[in-house]
Amino acid sequence: MAAGSITPQASGTSVEEYLATTYKPACEYLDGVLRQKPMPTRKHGLLQARLIQLIANGYQGLEPESEVTVRIREGKYFIPDVIVQRRDHIQDPYPTEPVHLCIEILSPDDRMSETLAKCEEYHAWGVAMTWIVDPDSERAWEYARGQRPHEVAPQGSLTAEGISIPLSEAFSVLHAR
Repeated sequence: MAAGSITPQASGTSVEEYLATTYKPACEYLDGVLRQKPMPTRKHGLLQARLIQLIANGYQGLEPESEVTVRIREGKYFIPDVIVQRRDHIQDPYPTEPVHLCIEILSPDDRMSETLAKCEEYHAWGVAMTWIVDPDSERAWEYARGQRPHEVAPQGSLTAEGISIPLSEAFSVLHAR
């Protein structure tokens, strides 16, 4: 099927059609309903690429990937901004089992409450840690399964099992000229 535009709450789409179609902008799938992701900004894209670069260059046993569809359960497919898979357990073409880390980067139209709810879905799926990063305010949160989100201090680091990324390194891309 060809790429196409849809309205934010288009419904009646089968799983097979969803998986065979490229949506611009990207859409997530919830039991036949397509939910359009907010359009990313320049800062969103820069930060997304920087986080992938830092993880790829610093952690050989891990593979960061951008905008990969994950199947939370049959009928529910999300597209985290970044996922991190263990290289000894790469799932292709898309993960159907929990990944090591999911990262959500806020766009201006994102609501924190909806992003937190999405992270809770990742936790229920089995992902132990999620990160939420806001390129506009240069703030970030770690959200461990079973706990409350924790804001990382500006001089601190985002951490997950086997990963530590200083916020100053992540946000440095926003200040490069």
